[in-house]
Formats: sequence, structure tokens, C-alpha cells
Amino acid sequence: MYYIVYYIFYFFSLLPWFIIYRISDLLYFLTYYVLGYRKEVVMNNLAIAFPEKSEKERIRIAKEMYKRLIDTFLETLKALSISKEELNKRFQANYEVVNDLYESGQNVQLHGGHFFNWEYTNLAYCLNIKFPFTGVYYPLSNKIFDKIMYDLRSKFGSILIPAPTFNRQFLKIAKGRYVLTLGGDQNASNLGAAYWLPLFGKMAPFVTGLERMAVAKDTAIVMCTTYRVKRGYYKSEFSLFTTQPSTLPKGAITIGFRDYLENQIRLRPENYLWTHKRWKHQFDPNKFAEMVLEDVNKTAS
Repeated sequence: MYYIVYYIFYFFSLLPWFIIYRISDLLYFLTYYVLGYRKEVVMNNLAIAFPEKSEKERIRIAKEMYKRLIDTFLETLKALSISKEELNKRFQANYEVVNDLYESGQNVQLHGGHFFNWEYTNLAYCLNIKFPFTGVYYPLSNKIFDKIMYDLRSKFGSILIPAPTFNRQFLKIAKGRYVLTLGGDQNASNLGAAYWLPLFGKMAPFVTGLERMAVAKDTAIVMCTTYRVKRGYYKSEFSLFTTQPSTLPKGAITIGFRDYLENQIRLRPENYLWTHKRWKHQFDPNKFAEMVLEDVNKTAS
């Protein structure tokens, strides 16, 4: 069954780009206007993030986001047959920011968010970064689709670690050279251990594992974002945050990422995945306020 499904997708990926995008236009119409997929979540998120914008402006952002979401889905299928040359033609980045760190002997953590197209981002990074490229993924419940996505994401040599077994498997990788890409905009599973920080003015839990790992392994931290230049073409930007994570106050790395994430979203709000419930957890000031204020004050000093 795997091969039947795989080759159906593979032959679909051989379609010309203009046909792919005509199909995307149709799927966008069905997703937004007919199915209304998570539209309430998207509009609630945008109202929190951009209360100063009119409803008309937020609807425009939502529509553009859905177009990019459907494009990303079909471009991911297209990636089953994409060549290295074609991908590099369509995806550009200032890779030297990361590659210049290779000679120093220091490993790197890339901190980013769910910016379109994250699948092409991972594939292009693996192709053009000197370090062995390592990513974390959440296995899909459907075994066939999970294997297809695994094969796709690792087609250029990426080392993929399933999130449930990350701590155990990463121990071996951490003994050698690596660049590890991490999504810092996921909701923390352990709210009691999270950093609660204001994101667009409303408190949200941030995972602390990214910061703790960087300090423990003494890895350089590079912030990264990706955005669409035009349909089917993307640009990624790297920004070196620190090469000495252990010298920073507790919470500074997480707060730095929060600032970076929010700034990038404000620059291109339609470029961010708004369909997940980023503020689904309520902040309890009796439990978390003192810790947050202490960390912010330490960072500021």
C-alpha cells in the first residue's frame, strides 16, 4: 500500500508548476470558503495579535495565509521529485552566517517558527549547510503517510529524530558535529516548567528545552526565518544571536527568540501559520508571574 500511495503522489509531483498552482487555487477556495478550516481559530489569533487592525485587514491576512498554507502542502508533494538544482534555484539564503561557524568547532542550534514554506526550508538547509543537518519531527498516526513524509524530509540526507525519543537519540548525535533546527513557537507540554512571556501582549508558554540544551552543549544560537519572494520562490535569513549561551542570564535566549518571532510576524503576518492555538492555555499569575518578572529583570540588567 505504501508504494501505491507513494507513486500516486510522486506522479502528481511531476505535474508542471502552473498546474500545481491552479489546483492550489481551487483547494484554497474549498478550504477557506466552503470548509472554513480552523477559520475561527485563525481570526481569534489575528484579533489578539493585531487589535489595531480593522476586521477587513485581518481577513485579508487570513486569506493570504490560507493561500500560502495550501501552496505549502502542494509544494511539499512537488518536493518528492524536485532536484537539488531546482530547489536551490527556488530557495536562497545567507548560509555563510551558519557555515562560518563550522571552522570554529562549535555546533549550532537554529531557532525558528512556522513560517512558509518550512518543508523547503529544511530541505534547502540540509543541502547548503556544512554541518550534518538534524531536525525533530512528530510522527504521523497514519504509518503510510508518516513514512512518505520521513522519506521526503530525509531525501537530501537530513537526520530526523522523532520527538518522543529525542532525548535518547540526540545523545549520540551530540558527540559529533551538528546543526539542530528547532521550532520555538510550539506550545509547551509542561506548563509548570515553561517560560510564560507576553507574545503580542498576551501571555503564552514557551518551551525551555531550547535554551537549556544550548547552555548544556555550548552551541551557537542562530535565529532564522523564511518568507516567500514570489509564488514558488523563497528566501531565508539567518541572524547570529550568540556564540556564548552560558554567559547569558536565565531566560535571555527564550526572550530573545520571542522578540525575534514577534518581529518577523509583524513584518509579514500572512507568512505565519495562524491555524494553531498559540494562546489556548490561560496564564495563572499566582503560579508564574514572579518567575517571568524575575527573568525579564535579569535579562534587562
